[in-house]
Amino acid sequence: QVQLVESGGGLVQPGGSLRLSCAASGSIFSIYFMGWYRRAPGKQRELVAGIDFGGSTDYADSVKGRFTISRDNAKKTVDLQMNNLKPEDTAVYYCNYNLRAGVGSTSQIGNYWGQGTQVTVSS
Repeated sequence: QVQLVESGGGLVQPGGSLRLSCAASGSIFSIYFMGWYRRAPGKQRELVAGIDFGGSTDYADSVKGRFTISRDNAKKTVDLQMNNLKPEDTAVYYCNYNLRAGVGSTSQIGNYWGQGTQVTVSS
């Protein structure tokens, strides 16, 4: 069974920084896409940043130049470095992996989510 565990959320003042991390465990054959999503109160979930197996990245316009996503394929981890945080970045952040679990004829591709970590930007 695949599990994703996030860490690194918390309370920070505007202009501050936080680093989120997500680690996967279980029978994983290959991870294709890793991403960070967020859901703010009263808003729909949105993709904040994503990175594919080759290292190509994509960012929401609202975080470009402030957030950086990185991955370690060997460790099955993805990090999100968040700088110059703003109150509008306040949300629950979720990591997401698109991966192939298991091996051989029983392996399957699926989407997996972490439990979410709260990020609050406030003075």
